[in-house]
Amino acid sequence: MSKETGKRGRPVVAGSARQTRLDARAQRAAQGLSTGRGRPASQTSARQAKLAAKAAKIAAGIEIKRGAPKKMATAEPVSA
Repeated sequence: MSKETGKRGRPVVAGSARQTRLDARAQRAAQGLSTGRGRPASQTSARQAKLAAKAAKIAAGIEIKRGAPKKMATAEPVSA
């Protein structure tokens, strides 16, 4: 029993719109640029400012505390 070797699947059309789009994306990725996937972030938004401040603190070596602060226990327990 012999096996034939050859290409399987749908053939690639070299000049198609999809192939040109994929080639352009590969070139942008090779240059280190954005690949254009997803919605771009607005650099002027409050969230991006908060993320930039957090990244600056991490770069400066400042400790980043996670979560909400601990609740302080009351001196007297509440009786029902």
